[in-house]
Amino acid sequence: MENLVLNDLVRSVRDVLALEREPGQRVRWVAGALRPFLDNPNLLTPEQREPDPSRYRQHILHVEEDGRFSVVALVWLPGQETPVHDHIAWCVVGIHQGRESEVQYQVVRDGHDQYLLAIGESTHGQGTVSVLQPPGDIHTVYNPGPGMAVSIHICGGDVRRLGSSVRCRYDLPVVETLPASFRRRIAAAG
Repeated sequence: MENLVLNDLVRSVRDVLALEREPGQRVRWVAGALRPFLDNPNLLTPEQREPDPSRYRQHILHVEEDGRFSVVALVWLPGQETPVHDHIAWCVVGIHQGRESEVQYQVVRDGHDQYLLAIGESTHGQGTVSVLQPPGDIHTVYNPGPGMAVSIHICGGDVRRLGSSVRCRYDLPVVETLPASFRRRIAAAG
């Protein structure tokens, strides 16, 4: 059965991408196109809201024929999270149901060692829209609970071909402050 609300969202994204060429502006306009759909209960079918008991679940909702963009729903049970990662292309994320928390990171190189430094954390509730634009979009996302969370992601690229919008996973130690040797190097250089 055809989902008319999802079709309207896809048309809105197409319209924005047809008009805007500058990448920074494009993601803001796509965010604006997504926002009015987030509170519509008919955006997703019951099947597209189904979670996976062991990890967050991706439902592919639409892939543009030319692979220019994809729309997916991610469904999260409380406590489910992504690994630390960045993205292949721009991505607009809107919270359709529940809440998602995000921790942003920066890679710090200290000689031959590398660390992830947490540089920010935020929680987004229903109706919130955020944008990710590589490079420098390293983060992890999790559902802090108490209920299920559902987010809508509109990403550049063909997620059917790519599998997801993730470019790279970062399996590095996470530090809350810069290592002492790194701080000493910065102080000596300053």
